[in-house]
Amino acid sequence: MQLLNKSFGLSLSFACAAWSLSTGVQAQDKSVMLKLSSWVPAQHALNPALQAWGESLKKASGGTLNATLFPSEQLGKAFDHYDMARDGIADFAYVNPGYQPGRFPVFAATSLPFMISNAKAGSAAVDAWYRNYAAKEMKEVQFCFAFVHDPGAFHSRKKIMTPSDIKGMKVRPATATVGQVITLLGGTNVQASAPESRDMLERGVADAITFPWGSMTLFGIDKVVKYHMDVPFYVTPFVWVMNKDKYTALSATQKTAVDSHCTSEWAEKVGTAWADFEISGHTKLAADPNREVYKLTLDQIKVWKDAVAPAEKQWAEDVKKRGEDPTAVMNGLRQSLAKYKSAM
Repeated sequence: MQLLNKSFGLSLSFACAAWSLSTGVQAQDKSVMLKLSSWVPAQHALNPALQAWGESLKKASGGTLNATLFPSEQLGKAFDHYDMARDGIADFAYVNPGYQPGRFPVFAATSLPFMISNAKAGSAAVDAWYRNYAAKEMKEVQFCFAFVHDPGAFHSRKKIMTPSDIKGMKVRPATATVGQVITLLGGTNVQASAPESRDMLERGVADAITFPWGSMTLFGIDKVVKYHMDVPFYVTPFVWVMNKDKYTALSATQKTAVDSHCTSEWAEKVGTAWADFEISGHTKLAADPNREVYKLTLDQIKVWKDAVAPAEKQWAEDVKKRGEDPTAVMNGLRQSLAKYKSAM
């Protein structure tokens, strides 16, 4: 009995030592600095949401993942953010895939006109749907989540009422898909990132822009356009992606923390913060007596929907070329939007 107790005591001692060693290893996860890149201005509503995400990630990792946000294109131009994440210039990057025509055809479905009614539940819907395709279409990066801004519209130097008014106009489109719509309607696309857009309009290089409402004032675009079509014409979808090598190098505990922050729930949180900002911007512009914010009748909206319908056919052809079934892709998106009550 004495020997048994001694053996048990030794076993217990070894077990305690092993437990201490394992917890010590967990506690010794290396501190990792993460560079988060956002190309919108520092005062944009998106940035506080990304900062809150980073703070929550730090807490979930036991303080070992420390994020610093670099806004205002400090690490690189808006057009380059996907490649910046791929190449490790940024560890996490805020990307508008629509800035690169033809590169992400599946994701482009979400920027087809008259598709998504709101950015809050709509962000969760888009994220839940795109998780079926992200690993293949964005394989160079570690996908975190997708989200959308609140519906945007045409803002112009001359009034746009019908699709035929676009003919001959120079328009800065929000995405490549919206650009296809402009071409379809007889307009000319003028490519410019959001930070470059005011200058394009001010110099007369563009006559109109598709843009969300609150950001009009933030980027100073309200100073150079007067007319605003008050119709939820489109949304711009975005992704928050991570450098793959950075993710691979993390400890198991740190990867779990990242995974818990790359969810549809976080997509909705980030989308909601931005949506509230855009909605307040709409209220502000609509109250300005020096500009014209105008609605369309249901019959006029139907004319628009009929005019832009061929854009979905072009999108389907692009998706087929990538080996995907456009019918299945679109049905999946519509089902997700219906589930989250965010379909037009």
